[in-house]
Amino acid sequence: MADHVLALNAGSSSLKFALYELVDDNRPSMRWRGQIERLGDAPRLLAQSAGGRSVDRPLSSTKSHDEAIHAFLEMAREYLPDIHVCAIGHRVVHGGTVYSEPVRVDDTVINILEGFIPFAPLHQPYSLAGIRAASAAFPGTTQVACFDTAFHRTHPWVNDTFALPKSYYDKGVRRYGFHGLSYDYISNKLKETAPGLYDGRVVIAHLGNGASMCAVSGGRAVASTMGFSALDGLPMGTRCGQLDPGVVLYMLQQDGMTAEEIAEMLYRKSGLLGLSGISSDMRTLLAADTPEARKAIDYYVFRIRRELGALSAALEGIDALVFTGGVGENAAQIRQMVCDGMRWIGIEMDHARNADGGTVLSTDFSRVRILTIPTNEEMVIARAAVNFLE
Repeated sequence: MADHVLALNAGSSSLKFALYELVDDNRPSMRWRGQIERLGDAPRLLAQSAGGRSVDRPLSSTKSHDEAIHAFLEMAREYLPDIHVCAIGHRVVHGGTVYSEPVRVDDTVINILEGFIPFAPLHQPYSLAGIRAASAAFPGTTQVACFDTAFHRTHPWVNDTFALPKSYYDKGVRRYGFHGLSYDYISNKLKETAPGLYDGRVVIAHLGNGASMCAVSGGRAVASTMGFSALDGLPMGTRCGQLDPGVVLYMLQQDGMTAEEIAEMLYRKSGLLGLSGISSDMRTLLAADTPEARKAIDYYVFRIRRELGALSAALEGIDALVFTGGVGENAAQIRQMVCDGMRWIGIEMDHARNADGGTVLSTDFSRVRILTIPTNEEMVIARAAVNFLE
């Protein structure tokens, strides 16, 4: 019976999974990855094996995370009858000020994580739902929580605080930063493949439906574009990004909106979707070629360049810019628009290399290296789960 570890990422209406077999001294080797999407609506299981086999099937009765995990188990047993899951790693959005590294889940940890729900009300409950569902489906199996905020716990105080009364900082109102699992993977990839850059000053741009950027020095986070919540910084697919808090006061006082209505607006109706009125998907906007789509893209690129300059200042210089995430890895036009506006900082892109989609996108004479590195948050989770076995 082959030992496997399972990486899970539970969202409000989806469950993403990656199944790894332990080979060669417990090294995780990916066997299957996929997701169960549209939970509670028209759920569907989509999966791809390392060998190229695809699964695409409707799940008419699947409405909860518990049912989603059982649907995954049915598929796994169908194609991997010898499966034995010995550990499960979970992406958990918020670890607060308590957790700066992965932790084995027990009742005490669950209680602490529930206390962070006010910090991430639209994310943390689903992370916990995934843990509970996995614990019920795999009783006695090691469960490990891996935190999106943990990578950023090395921020210096000036990048960790707001200019509010100290009592708020003491209560946990701080700049946490997110997408930490992605930044962890990219940093370790640089350590393996380009140790000179790893030891230097790097800005990583995680650009996807959720988007942020992080300044890293010697593998340690220095600053992030995201702050207390996953709303800050760059505009995203449906999230607003940086916003004057006076706008929220205006919505409350002048428009009479409730807190729930404002949350719906800022999380689900803003960003690229709100700016364009067309779509939250960058591929759709690039193909649309309408004035509204172009304005949304222009604002998106402008904010990336502005944050790139700010993060370079936080690092006191920059040696490398790394693009990752769905947009960062695949949208050559966006990468070019960003880099062509940053020649003043030493960034010179080779347009042919960028169009080809290779790893190195900078010219041979560029002072700053430009790279594209595909992220793999599931691998970070799987490795963390394996560590608790050892």
